Amino acid sequence: MQQYVFDFSQGSKDDRDLLGGKGANLAEMTSLGLPVPPGFTISTEACRAYLATGSEPDGLADEVERNLADLEMRMGKRLGDPSDPLLVSVRSGAKFSMPGMMDTVLNVGLTDSSVSGLAGKAGDERFAWDSYRRLIQMFGNTVLGIDAEHFDKAMDAVKRDRGVEADVDLDAADLRGLVDEFKAVVRRECDEEFPQEPRRQLDLAIRAVFDSWNTERARIYRRQERIADDLGTAVNIVAMVFGNLGPDSGTGVAFTRDPATGEQGIYGDYLPNAQGEDVVAGIRNTLPLADLERLDKTSYDQLLGFMETLERHYRDLCDIEFTIERGKLWMLQTRVGKRTAAAAFRIAGQLVDEGLIDEDEALSRVTGAQLAQLMFPQFDPAAERTPIARGMAASPGAAVGRAAFDSATAVAWADAGEDVILVRRETNPDDLRGMVASRGVLTSRGGKTSHAAVVARGMGRTCVVGVEALRVDPRAREFATPDGVRVAEGDVISIDGGTGEVIVGEVAVVPSAVSDALGGEPLPDDVDDARRQVVDAVLRFMRHADERRRLGVRANADTGEDARRARTLGAGGIGLCRTEHMFLGSRRKVVERIILARTDEQREAGLDELRPLQRADFAEILEAMDGLPVTIRLLDPPLHEFLPDLTDLSVKVAVAEATGQRDHESADLLAEVQRLHEQNPMLGMRGVRLGLVVPGLFQLQVRAIAEAAAELRGRRLDPRPQIMVPLVAAVQELEAIRDMAESTVAEVAAETGLELRFPIGTMIELPRAAMTAHQIAQAAEFFSFGTNDLTQTTWGFSRDDVEATFFPAYLERGVFGVSPFESIDAEGVGRLVSIAAWEGKETRQDLELGVCGEHGGDPDSIHFFESIKLDYVSCSPFRVPVARLEAGRAALTAARGEGSDSR
Repeated sequence: MQQYVFDFSQGSKDDRDLLGGKGANLAEMTSLGLPVPPGFTISTEACRAYLATGSEPDGLADEVERNLADLEMRMGKRLGDPSDPLLVSVRSGAKFSMPGMMDTVLNVGLTDSSVSGLAGKAGDERFAWDSYRRLIQMFGNTVLGIDAEHFDKAMDAVKRDRGVEADVDLDAADLRGLVDEFKAVVRRECDEEFPQEPRRQLDLAIRAVFDSWNTERARIYRRQERIADDLGTAVNIVAMVFGNLGPDSGTGVAFTRDPATGEQGIYGDYLPNAQGEDVVAGIRNTLPLADLERLDKTSYDQLLGFMETLERHYRDLCDIEFTIERGKLWMLQTRVGKRTAAAAFRIAGQLVDEGLIDEDEALSRVTGAQLAQLMFPQFDPAAERTPIARGMAASPGAAVGRAAFDSATAVAWADAGEDVILVRRETNPDDLRGMVASRGVLTSRGGKTSHAAVVARGMGRTCVVGVEALRVDPRAREFATPDGVRVAEGDVISIDGGTGEVIVGEVAVVPSAVSDALGGEPLPDDVDDARRQVVDAVLRFMRHADERRRLGVRANADTGEDARRARTLGAGGIGLCRTEHMFLGSRRKVVERIILARTDEQREAGLDELRPLQRADFAEILEAMDGLPVTIRLLDPPLHEFLPDLTDLSVKVAVAEATGQRDHESADLLAEVQRLHEQNPMLGMRGVRLGLVVPGLFQLQVRAIAEAAAELRGRRLDPRPQIMVPLVAAVQELEAIRDMAESTVAEVAAETGLELRFPIGTMIELPRAAMTAHQIAQAAEFFSFGTNDLTQTTWGFSRDDVEATFFPAYLERGVFGVSPFESIDAEGVGRLVSIAAWEGKETRQDLELGVCGEHGGDPDSIHFFESIKLDYVSCSPFRVPVARLEAGRAALTAARGEGSDSR
């Protein structure tokens, strides 16, 4: 039969899948000879079987019985024996640490008949009754599902009656009375007595730990940390050791380095005369760990020795829980400790310098997500602030500025040197200029993958979305909260993209030294040593990532300024230059005239007006990326973005007719707009379809690209444009545009006397394009995967429409582990990318393969793109360092043959 239960002597730290992190590390400490209380672990496989069927798997009860008998023999005690009871703790322990998310029960085995035996053996009646009240309280809450408030009220009432502040001030008689109160709570809330059979207590506690895997808080935590729902938790049964046996006993938590800063030293908390849960619960003020030296130097020195042993063995920061029982030190748990982003980089560098790990290992221990955190400015933690509302933290950082309620105002104020925060109900593509100009973006609607969130993250702008408590009134140019706080346009507000908080007034901001350093700026002389060490570590591992990575990293950039910024941050070119962003503002009307033109002369006039503007756009970008590839996507807007609003135009014509002042020009325009109106513009006349239907539009852009390149060649520069045709679904579409483009480039070459030839390829963003990639590759020199639209067309939903509707339910029900717009859906969308990449290469071996969707800057997605051997990823300039770091980590993962886990 399958084995479900393992003694601590049977495992190691490498058995986390089977024994969970806690069980594996208890086994490892046991093998190292550290003083670990004896015990055994019920495997995650048992939990998964239980969760699948609702009952314990066959054989589990017998295995628990055998291991319990072995434990009793080693301890010389029986579980719950009336004269000398063995007590055990029952603790959860999943593969990945989920602190506070799942359940623990201490002192299992105590009953009315054994509490006196415990008092006698310990020589301390107070200790015994304190242990019993703890069991009933934890068992009642965790196993029986009784609201903790019922026990808290009873405890508070006793302390109030006795006139004391802390639990430790209650005597044995008080605690005996409290046990009676707690048992009455159980009787009242459960309509049954507190169980008096020790083995039944154990079985119910084990089942409760299994069940705690699917509590709401555990599910939320797993979604946040991207931990799979099907891992299950192990259960650790450990002989109790007691830190609440008097002043020579206690419990504590220790870290081998400061998890907040990475500083080397002695960090942790100690609580005399307490059990471990007291430290976590915060019911009493703890002492600094260093104070233990004064209280119990022998245990203190032992602990420091064990800490050094564990850190050198694990070669990492260790988080340790310990108990001292009447002068005897016991090690209850260790794990590789969680740490802040700053500490992660700093500690990795320290461990390399100490010779414990090499730079490859260090690189695998820092993540792109941590780097992104370090790049955003933050509010000064010492500054006072009172939030008026809270929404979703969509893009980290700190932003302070005057509230502007439309993009034009934001741009105008920013041009005048003002810091601005753009406030909208929700943003749309027309808000791009305002978002670029603003320090931050605040919306009352939307989620973490809404337009505002995605664009803001891409640009490195702080963003808070979905602040439902704010009533945004664009016409009145103000927002208000339900309790009457009003903020008018021009008032200063602060938003925290790390917490989702909205604050009225200015909060002091601390700039990111890491971001400045990545951009090539020297550190100021007054930077403290801790921040300097973090910056040095970041730059060190960025260099190593660049040495190790196979994937190229390019940037999505539409302006010369963005291109220059991206190059400074290490971009190896531009993977996506979106030309539709060049036609906002006054140029939009020109495109409208071209689309609605009734004669060739009208159309040509509009094209002639746009060409020098486009030429200047491309020249600036190509110059900024001199010598590096620049992939320029030909115009790809939904048609309606360049047409007058149908509703506004209909109202204007109706009003004119109602007042007898017929507007023939507007009526004719309305008829044309109605003819071109589309029910679903995102799947209508856009991309290559627009280029084929509107004569001269794509030709204008190709000529502007060629002329810009010729101009730069004349200045002895090395422009390297690549022409990308969007939304291709059939090779015939690409062939038609390719013929036109090659002919146009040849004309410019003849006019200038220069040899001009540019790669021509397409964006793969439709399922049909992916499935016919072997045909499309005959006419394409490169594929650039547009994974944003490919996700929408594969799943059949629009990001902007569905995120706030059914996405929360899908995440809750486990349909998504994470939004497919945040991290690529490897099984569906990713498989299409993989098929297209493979079949495209089969047709054309020199086919260049890249990805230019938002996934190009997502750490998990980068690991996937490395696994299918794309040539490069492209992302927003701000995320270029993140992509470089993750590309290096992904190459190491691939070389080791490991899975693509970027956490």
